[in-house]
Amino acid sequence: MRILVIEDETKTGDYLFDGLTEAGYVVDVANNGIDGLHMAQEMRYDLILLDVMMPQMDGWTVMTKLGARTSTPVLFLSARGTLEDRLKGLDLGADDYLVKPFSFAELLARIRIILRRGQPQKQEDEVLEVGDLRIDVPKRRVERGGARITLTNKEFNLLYFFAQNQGQVLSRALIASRVWDMNFDSDTNVVDVAVRRLRQKIDEPFAVRLIHTVHGVGYRCEHEA
Repeated sequence: MRILVIEDETKTGDYLFDGLTEAGYVVDVANNGIDGLHMAQEMRYDLILLDVMMPQMDGWTVMTKLGARTSTPVLFLSARGTLEDRLKGLDLGADDYLVKPFSFAELLARIRIILRRGQPQKQEDEVLEVGDLRIDVPKRRVERGGARITLTNKEFNLLYFFAQNQGQVLSRALIASRVWDMNFDSDTNVVDVAVRRLRQKIDEPFAVRLIHTVHGVGYRCEHEA
């Protein structure tokens, strides 16, 4: 497994490099956002650890520029630990947000969860279909009406969960716990933001919508003739 660390503090970067290497990962370190963005776009990684406060280009900007151009999961590591900061990181598409200072054991546990979540152990030939939407799970490839749709890692996991449970009404709390591994807070709009972004890609360009809002409850994924 190859991990990219984007961290401007040399001491922290060295600490992460040594610890992750000892844990068996192959690690690259970029000490600023510009170099980190370039490396993330040019090379293939299994996970990106991204600091927020960096000169030249901060972590928010790096995450925004990466956007749908990569399916690599992202874990923010930041001293900015307010609820607004954590929600912003998740809203931008990150898979997790860990506040500094943190326990290295907790970091390793979160890394394992993200990597396990990103590589579901399913049948090799599993393909899910919802109407004209086709999800090739092993290849993490999504098409609708024969057109390729590029999704972020989080968007793919959300769509995958919807397709696995098509026709069922899924509460926001259930979606948050299964896709984000987090307890749902009624003041949190992470689920709604993620669903809105997913709809922009798989629903809005097409005549028939697949993701339906169940007011007061959550969402349902289903092809309605």
